[in-house]
Amino acid sequence: MLSSSVMLRRFYCLGTAASSPATSSHKKRLVYLGSPQVSASGLDALFTASSAPDSSFEITAIVTQPPSARDRGRKVMPSPVAQHALDRGFPSDLIFTPIKAGEESFLSSFKALEPELCITAAYGNILPTKFLNIPSMGTVNVHPSLLPLYRGAAPVQRALQDGVRETGVSLAYTVRQLDAGPVIAFEKMEIDDKIKVCRACPLKYLTKRTVYPFNLLSYKLSEIFLQAPELLEFLFSQGSKLLISELPSILDGSAKTKATPQDESKATLAPKITQEESYLSFDQKATVLHNKVRAFSGWPGTRAKVLVIDPKNDKPNTIDLKIITTRVHDNNEIRNGEKDDIIFVKGSLIFPCGDGTALEVLEVQLPGKKVVNAAAFWNGLRGQKLKKL
Repeated sequence: MLSSSVMLRRFYCLGTAASSPATSSHKKRLVYLGSPQVSASGLDALFTASSAPDSSFEITAIVTQPPSARDRGRKVMPSPVAQHALDRGFPSDLIFTPIKAGEESFLSSFKALEPELCITAAYGNILPTKFLNIPSMGTVNVHPSLLPLYRGAAPVQRALQDGVRETGVSLAYTVRQLDAGPVIAFEKMEIDDKIKVCRACPLKYLTKRTVYPFNLLSYKLSEIFLQAPELLEFLFSQGSKLLISELPSILDGSAKTKATPQDESKATLAPKITQEESYLSFDQKATVLHNKVRAFSGWPGTRAKVLVIDPKNDKPNTIDLKIITTRVHDNNEIRNGEKDDIIFVKGSLIFPCGDGTALEVLEVQLPGKKVVNAAAFWNGLRGQKLKKL
């Protein structure tokens, strides 16, 4: 994939003529901004809609994060959205990858497109006023929360961390203030902490306003709980459908009339998650820790410092254990032994937590190793004891 500066130069020389208003004046010129894999669903929906014979718009350009080193090989690769666009045959000259959306060279070439509408979905870059002033019909954002709740970089993760029972996706006009623009439309959905899914289930989602996620690992586990990656994917999928249904009103301008200003008194923030937040503190209640595991699944994950003690010499060894899936334990009768002991009961590691609660850990991962279920991990201890720190 071309670098940002080379791509911009090529576009400025060649791309403008290919996308000039003279060749496509009957269609609105739309620019899509997105970066991670979850954003690809929106781009795919727009590609499909734009190819319809009666489509009133065309995708003029795509703006995404620059290529970066990913996966184990650390190979420099295009963003998932850029790769999806290339796979669909979209011209590479029309894919912008500025480091910042306020770069003058980028804004100059972007303005030359004469874009009428921009759609953003997890783009991951702040849009300055100079950018927002360019598209004549404004910029619309697909945001995975019920605005004004959870404005910011991690709305799905923070909602799960808070243990909310309802969330959703919103379409809102973008303004300079973070996620504060008028809301065009939204869709609600319920979240149930106790939702489970069989990993052998052939359907990815079964929904009555509720998500049933599907993950297939190399080993079998009968059930898992809704976690951030599945919820994020589902909300962006729903947001794509909502966008397509509302796009006619956005393009004819009537959406601006019906859009509702956000109630600032109800606004909450969803700040970016940091690596330092990943460790679990077992002084907290099990419900709090379970919600955190669900919220931080994917990245950065959740971790616990655990003591492994050899009963032959009582010599302790501290390990850094990644906690993959959990549930809140609801049987206090098994709480025998010392308060810091971690025991194994019916396929789960039982961690004692604050206020007499306990957390069942179903899957774990040691540094540099594969994810395993609790039984496999326990068997690998070969009689050694576990204590929480």
